[in-house]
Amino acid sequence: MLTQEWLNQLPKVELHLHLEGSLEPELMFKLAERNNIQLPFESVTHLREAYEFDNLQEFLDIYYQGANVLLVEQDFYDLTWAYLQKCHNQNVMHVEPFFDPQTHTDRGVPFEVVINGICRALKDGESCLGISSQLILCFLRHLSEQAAFDTLAMAEPFLDRIVAVGLDSSEQGYPPEKFSQVFAQARLLGLLTVAHAGEEGSADYIWTAINDLKVSRIDHGVRAIEDPLLMTHLVDTQMPLTVCPLSNTKLRVFESMSKHTILNMLDQGICVTVNSDDPAYFGGYMTENFLSLAQYLDLSEPQAKQLVLNSINASFADEDRKQAMRQLLGVFSRH
Repeated sequence: MLTQEWLNQLPKVELHLHLEGSLEPELMFKLAERNNIQLPFESVTHLREAYEFDNLQEFLDIYYQGANVLLVEQDFYDLTWAYLQKCHNQNVMHVEPFFDPQTHTDRGVPFEVVINGICRALKDGESCLGISSQLILCFLRHLSEQAAFDTLAMAEPFLDRIVAVGLDSSEQGYPPEKFSQVFAQARLLGLLTVAHAGEEGSADYIWTAINDLKVSRIDHGVRAIEDPLLMTHLVDTQMPLTVCPLSNTKLRVFESMSKHTILNMLDQGICVTVNSDDPAYFGGYMTENFLSLAQYLDLSEPQAKQLVLNSINASFADEDRKQAMRQLLGVFSRH
C-alpha cells in the first residue's frame, strides 16, 4: 500500500476547496474571541462533536453558522493563510479555492473586505510558500438568480482577481439551469464557469451544467456513472470532475470509501481529480483523501500520479505553470 509519507510528498493540485470549509475549530474560536462573538459551543471538542451529520443540509447548517466569525479583512486573510500552510505541509503546488461572498455580504460584510483578505493571503502564499493559485467566486444555489446577479455586480471591480464563477450549496431542488442567465453574463465578462452537479443531484444536473452553463469543469460529478451516455461524453471530451472522496463518504453519497467509484471512473478514462472540499468538516486535506483511497481502494502509484496529472491539466493555471508542475510530478515519478 502507498504510504502516508509517499502520498504527502507527492506533488498535488487542489481544484475543489471551499475556503469557508477550511475553518478549523481552533481558528473559529480564536476569531470568535477576537470579534466578541458568542459561539453556541462550549469548546473545540464540543464543536468537533457537532461535525457529525448525515446529509448535505445538516452540514451546511453548521457551515454557515461557523462563517459568522468572519467579519474583517484580517479574518479572511487568517482563514486563507491557515489553509495555505496546510497545503505547504502536504506539498500542494497549486490551488483554486472557492469563496462564497453571499455568505458574508448577506451579513453586512462588504465584498471588498472578503476578497481583499483572501487575495492578500493568496499573494503571500505564492511569494512565501511557492503555491500558485486562481480564485473562483461561487453563487449560492438556494438563493435567487437575481441575488447572484447582484453578487456578480459587486465582483466587477475585482475581476482581475477572479478566474471563474461556480455554483454550490444545496443541490436538491436547485437545478443548474436556474442560473443560466447569470452564468452567461459571467462568460461575457471573460470569466470561466464551473458548477457543483451530480453529488446529491442526478446525472441530469451534470448534463445541464455542461449544456446550459457551459462549464469548464464539473465539481463532484460522481453520479455520472449512472448514465452510460454521459460517461462516454465525459471520456470523449475529457471534461474534468473534481471529486472529493472524504466528503462523499461523510455526506453518505457513498456508504463507505470501499464503495467509492473514483478509481473505476479513472480506469474508464474519465478525467477525475482528488480534492478535499470542506476539509475542516470532512476529516482531512489532500494527503488524507489520497491516503483513504490507498487504504480502502488499493490506490496504485500510477493511479495516484494520473490523478495529479488530471488535476494539473484541468487547472486554470497558464501553460507555463502547468508545464512546470508536470515536470515536478515527473521528477517525483523517477524516485
